[in-house]
This record gives sequence, structure tokens and C-alpha cells, in this order.
Amino acid sequence: MLKLTNRKSLLHLLDMLYEKALTGLPGTGTAIELGDSYLKQEGTLRRQVDTLIRMQNIKAGSSGFLTGLGGIITLPVTFPANLVSVLYIQIRMVAAIAYMGGFDLRDDRVKTLVYLCLAGNAAKDILQEAGILLGKNLTSRLIGNISAKTIQAINQKVGITLLSKSGGKGIINPVKAVPLAGGLIGGAFDAALTNVIGNTARGIFIPKTPAR
Repeated sequence: MLKLTNRKSLLHLLDMLYEKALTGLPGTGTAIELGDSYLKQEGTLRRQVDTLIRMQNIKAGSSGFLTGLGGIITLPVTFPANLVSVLYIQIRMVAAIAYMGGFDLRDDRVKTLVYLCLAGNAAKDILQEAGILLGKNLTSRLIGNISAKTIQAINQKVGITLLSKSGGKGIINPVKAVPLAGGLIGGAFDAALTNVIGNTARGIFIPKTPAR
């Protein structure tokens, strides 16, 4: 069983949830299917993404929906199922947004940026520390230039941001590990955090100006 006692185990959990987001869980579609369902709606791409974020906020704040994610309990982790469920919703949402922006979800660089979004408002600072400055648009070409060393650096920063050990027991600090704290506080907090993460993903993956 996986215990979230350090950054390595946290990133391992993120990898498992990311794979589940791409392949789907019982009762939920894949991230691509989720993205496609909103791309079919009327309006601009950013409006479609905004609608997706609002709906995922509702799901993250709904204990009824979370208890329906039966596949979560089969994951080999010793961590509250509700907490892991919220994180799954957030990862799947961000992956869907990346897909809607035209990015390849099987690219390790894209996966790293999906994890980055979980850091919420700290994401931009983490990118800058890694030497990546966001312009108006984040293009596939720019992502393709991200080195393996930079990916490792971003993952390390994300892990540090999300996880704070306490007494070696892997207790999550809700101040430093904002995306993982929601299940300990309540549905409203889950929804609010999911909204921040969704807005961060929109800022990274969805162009502010139309591509030419």
C-alpha cells in the first residue's frame, strides 16, 4: 500500500490518478471524452472551458458524486478516499482543459504541466523558477523545448508545494498543500480550490489570443 509520506510517494499517486484520468473510472469518462463533450457546446473555446470548470467545481464539492467514484477505492493508497477523489476530479479536469487546448496528454511535459496546475496560484512562480516565462500563448513548440531536467525541477517544486510532512507521518498541511486539503475541510473548500486550479489550467493551456 502506498503511504503519502514524502514527495516521491505523492508524485506516484499523481501518476496513478493521471493514468486513471486518461483511461477512465467506472461511471466517469476519460479526460478526452470530458473535453470533447464541452468542445461540442456553443461559444468560444474559453467559454467552453469556463463551463467545464464550473461543472467540475460542483462535482468536487458534492459528497454524493465523490462516493460514486467506486474505482478510487481500488487504488493501492492508504489515504482518505474522499481526498483522493477530489484530486482525481482536479487532475481529470486539468487534463481535459489541456486536451481542449490541443495538447498531447501522453507527452510527459504536458503531464508535468497538469501537475503544476494543482499548485494553483503558485504555478506561475514555479514556472519562473524553472526558467519558463508564459507569454500570451503556451504553444506545443514551447512545451517541446522543455528539457527532462526542467521537468524534474518542476515536479520537485510541485511536490514540495503540495506535500508537507509532519513528524514523518505524511500529514498534509492545508496551508501549504492547498489542493490536497479540501477533503479535510469540506465541500465548499473543495469547490473553491478546484475553481482556482481550473483557472490556473485555463491560463496555461488555453490561448488568450486565437492561434494564427
